[in-house]
Amino acid sequence: MGNYISCTLSGPGGKSNPGKDAVTVIFPGCDVRRFDEPTKAAELMFDMPNFFLVNAKSLQIGERLTALNADQDLEMRNVYVFFPMKRLSSVVKTEDMGQLLLTASKENKRVHFGSVKVSPECDRSNDKDCSSPKLNLDDFEEYSMPEYFRHRMSMCRSKKPMLETIVEEHFSLRFMMMMEN
Repeated sequence: MGNYISCTLSGPGGKSNPGKDAVTVIFPGCDVRRFDEPTKAAELMFDMPNFFLVNAKSLQIGERLTALNADQDLEMRNVYVFFPMKRLSSVVKTEDMGQLLLTASKENKRVHFGSVKVSPECDRSNDKDCSSPKLNLDDFEEYSMPEYFRHRMSMCRSKKPMLETIVEEHFSLRFMMMMEN
């Protein structure tokens, strides 16, 4: 009935988009790196010993974090995120998804405008820069709540019943009749 023509743009050498055929990994300091070669999860987890990798497709709010096995190959065109080990069996929060969205949109703008920055690999001689993340995902709750909401929450009182004795005054019926007249 006709010829099928692909709508994808092809680059030099017949490759469609060389940046798209890569594994994208979001590191704890919100650093985003792309790997063009097939990579195992163990290679990346070796550099970040107190963190585990999660496929971004499996992140759903309210679901538990599912860590990748160390011997698992990272699939091309997928995004992977590092989380701290103490969050291994915890539930995905809205703060996690918000942080992921902020990082992805920042990376998208950075690549879109052509100001690509190349970050050097960590030096083993300079371990303090490699081990400490720039942003800790656990402390994100403090900044996620707007100021007015935090103020309203601090002003709310709990609805606990008071356990004080109620003192009743006795009025005689005759006294009530005198007051009416």
